[in-house]
Amino acid sequence: MTVVLATQLRPERLPYLQEMHASLTRQTALWEAVLVLDGADPALVPAPIAADPRVRVLVLPRPVGAACARNLGLNEVRTEFVNWADDDDVFPDWSLGVRLEAFTDGLGWVAGYSEDWLPDGSRRLWECPVPPGYHAAGDVVTYWPLPQDTISIGPTTILARTRLVRAAGGMGGLVQGEDYMAAVGVTALAPGVLLPLPVYRYRKHAGQMTQGSRYDELELAARRHAHAFGHGLRNALANRA
Repeated sequence: MTVVLATQLRPERLPYLQEMHASLTRQTALWEAVLVLDGADPALVPAPIAADPRVRVLVLPRPVGAACARNLGLNEVRTEFVNWADDDDVFPDWSLGVRLEAFTDGLGWVAGYSEDWLPDGSRRLWECPVPPGYHAAGDVVTYWPLPQDTISIGPTTILARTRLVRAAGGMGGLVQGEDYMAAVGVTALAPGVLLPLPVYRYRKHAGQMTQGSRYDELELAARRHAHAFGHGLRNALANRA
């Protein structure tokens, strides 16, 4: 499986990126990673990451934003399964292995819960609106009734078949909320399973990319677009059945 990470290698985030890499080295399943440098200098990649043969670095000549950077990273995936991740988060040690083991031939994705990782080191479990268990294609988006509601499933908790992620359009092209597109697209196209286990740790800190001073200006518009995409895709596929 491949983990796709996009990063601008900001100095204050480099220790977080190294922690993400360290969490990958503790996984119980075989993995590789595509580290997409969103206009950043490859000389700034921390030495342990640059020396890891499992990590392939994709250097983009200019900043293109998270959605585009991740989509270009998806081009480089050569494994059957893929998982998105952020450069300031971490995976619990069992994350990739437990989800891989849950796959059957009929499933397109396996997801789990996430944990908010607070500045004091404590963790707070986030149980997404989707209940644990099996979900048919298109079921997940029904737990996101309105754009302003909580997203139905954590996008970075989803381990999915690479061909499915590509068919869903990857991360769309939004300037924020692009991961909403990824979550509703993949889950609309194939059935999957949600495990009632935390498989991703979402670091809460002052430098979060999604919490800038102008975050609220476009958040609802981004949500409306992703919400319409997910529900529209579900309805289109249901009408063909």
